[in-house]
Amino acid sequence: MAKIDKKHTQQIYYFDDATFAEQTQCQEVIYDYNHSRPSEIERRAKLLKQIFAEVGEDCMIEPPLQANWGKHTHLGNKVYANFNLTLVDDTHIYIGDYTMIGPNVTLATAGHPIHPKPRQQAAQFNVPITIGRNVWIGANSVVLPGISIGENSVIGAGSVVTKDIPANVVAVGNPCKVLREISERDKQFYYKNLAFEDEQ
Repeated sequence: MAKIDKKHTQQIYYFDDATFAEQTQCQEVIYDYNHSRPSEIERRAKLLKQIFAEVGEDCMIEPPLQANWGKHTHLGNKVYANFNLTLVDDTHIYIGDYTMIGPNVTLATAGHPIHPKPRQQAAQFNVPITIGRNVWIGANSVVLPGISIGENSVIGAGSVVTKDIPANVVAVGNPCKVLREISERDKQFYYKNLAFEDEQ
């Protein structure tokens, strides 16, 4: 009988040396990506496809990038992430088309038990993250294990997302809460009282 990979079962498992060795392979490729030159666009695109499970068309991630595994992260088309994206992708992270991620964002699928005894033994569990199409996650935000963010939603800068966020809303804070729905006014004003020249 094949050994069950508990990384993807949401069950407790224990980090070991073999796990560390496998992660090191990912870190080697990420090192190359982070030390590529800005003009090496084609090289970066090839390296992203080595790092991630899926990479859609016209994706761009500004170095430096950090990821535990890489191979558990799935990018849709035209995903953009600014500097210092951290992917704790011990299980799957799904990022939808046209999603924009600000600088210093962490998406963390991994957690550890509250009780100290199993933590001392390197106990861990992982729950997938799903980010819908056309989401914007503001700078310095953290998305915790098991979270889903609905399409078109905006997560305000500095938020800690501890619960699912529905589609078509603006959500902010620590813990992150829905502030309001995206409305017709947002077609006219792009920031506070700054208006588009032509209605979108």
